[in-house]
Amino acid sequence: MREQLTSIKNQHVKDWKKLATKKGREKFNAYLLDGWHLVEEALKSGRELTALIGTAAELAAHEDIVARFPKVYEVTPAILNHVLDTVTPQGIAAIAPLPAHQFKPGMDLSGAWLFLDRVQDPGNVGTMIRTADAAGFAGVVVSHRSADLFSPKVVRSMQGSQFHLQLFTGDLTKWVADFTAAKIPVFGTQLNPQAKSYLDVEPRENFALIMGNEGHGMAADLLEQTTANLYIPMRGEAESLNVAVSAGILMFALTAGQAK
Repeated sequence: MREQLTSIKNQHVKDWKKLATKKGREKFNAYLLDGWHLVEEALKSGRELTALIGTAAELAAHEDIVARFPKVYEVTPAILNHVLDTVTPQGIAAIAPLPAHQFKPGMDLSGAWLFLDRVQDPGNVGTMIRTADAAGFAGVVVSHRSADLFSPKVVRSMQGSQFHLQLFTGDLTKWVADFTAAKIPVFGTQLNPQAKSYLDVEPRENFALIMGNEGHGMAADLLEQTTANLYIPMRGEAESLNVAVSAGILMFALTAGQAK
């Protein structure tokens, strides 16, 4: 089915615009992918996409991909500018169903996992998920007070890594308890002389790593639950590292020799 839309007052356009908000995403159980790269990553991963939205020029240039969609909407550039919050939209977008990102009892906890405790910057969240993907992690869990996994800025920053990892939103206290019960080590991160240097931790296959809030670090109750809390020794004079940079260092160090 192919439909042409020319007005931002069209009901489809109004509904797509709502996907920029968490409330709208939950209402329609969907989120937007902006650009051909994300659309192609989703299709390569076998993910269902329910509709393709594009300008006439972009749709004509990718007819092989267009043919794979049950619903295609040809829209004006003005409509895409209205729907997407990017400065320069690429002329294409797709609607993807929200995955079921809640904990399932009895699920497989093996592999490396990243937990994000109240990390609020969308760019940091997306970058860490993308880095976890690159480091061969099994999944990422974000706390309820972290940036929403499927907000437009997080989705752009993930660059398609959401299709390669298990992503969950949940109570990290419960997740840490489940990993501990399964005898899987959980490493926190802490700027504290009593914490353990990450250089003293042997790489391993199964573990969880917690990264905390940009300004305040990890919550005190989570720090008390961990197997050990790690820090990154620094030779220079900087007080701290960006949380996404720290996460990248730790993820690759803790999985050294475990690459897929």
